[in-house]
Amino acid sequence: MLGFLASGAIGAGAYFLPLINLAVKQTGKSVVVPGVSPTAMAGTHQPFTLLLMGSDNDQKFCTSRSICDPKAKGTGLLTQSMILVRFDPVAHSVTMFSIPRDLYVPLSTGGTQKIMVAFSYGGANAAIATVERDFQVHVDQYAWIGLQGLINIINKFGGVDVPVLNPVLDDAYPADINSNDPYGTYRVAVLPGAQHLDGAHALEYVRSRHSDLRGDFGRSIRQQQVLLALRDQSYRVSAADLPDLATAFANQFLTSMSIQDIASLLPAVRDIGPSQIRQVTLVDGYTTGRTLPNGEDVLLPDWSRILPLVHQYFPAT
Repeated sequence: MLGFLASGAIGAGAYFLPLINLAVKQTGKSVVVPGVSPTAMAGTHQPFTLLLMGSDNDQKFCTSRSICDPKAKGTGLLTQSMILVRFDPVAHSVTMFSIPRDLYVPLSTGGTQKIMVAFSYGGANAAIATVERDFQVHVDQYAWIGLQGLINIINKFGGVDVPVLNPVLDDAYPADINSNDPYGTYRVAVLPGAQHLDGAHALEYVRSRHSDLRGDFGRSIRQQQVLLALRDQSYRVSAADLPDLATAFANQFLTSMSIQDIASLLPAVRDIGPSQIRQVTLVDGYTTGRTLPNGEDVLLPDWSRILPLVHQYFPAT
């Protein structure tokens, strides 16, 4: 996505559910993924896990490899952001766990590559299977959003208020949204302190990966921060705003959830307060940076530390 959440972008699981509902209404149906149980959310009394994915597919919704992200070198769509969200309707709690895009893992389709590549070899099925296999968790549902969809939604909400704790000064930010050159760049800056960000600047904040001293881990924190800010804005939306919000997705959204799933969750989502939100990221000690013989920089996971951390919040399979 993230790249939601987009980047990261995306919406924050349960907090993005009102918008997921709109996207499903727009298409008239949900997208069913083999292996994703449609009963996992029935009645909303049981906790469930949602995989959120955001991509660098800037111009169009990716339905086949031939029209996917040009930077993926023909292999298909890359999920630059992957966030596991655990929603417990009874406890009224949400846990978000950001998966680093450069984590070097076995893919469900074979071979070992960065986890962001999994989607390009089989769409949501392959991404979900990879996450389930490597992190030994079960994914009940998924949602995907493109960059332009994130920009549009934030603009429709009137922007987001973000206390910028990780300022961004990036001399090589991708210019793919603003030009036809998928490899062009320009300079962006998001200054520290309280900021009101429109869609384009919020995307720059969550997507930039060249200036944060904590690298992709810092970007994960920024993505979660904007998702929570977006959740705060969603409370201002009225019924009269819904048609415009649905249009804002502009074919930039895909989910396995049905309208009934969303409708049953909305009351519980509204009851979640800030103290019931848990944010989890991998910090120093959970991975080791490595440059492969082909020059590619990756993060080697220490599963002996990562799996116990993840299984504190997401049940092991």
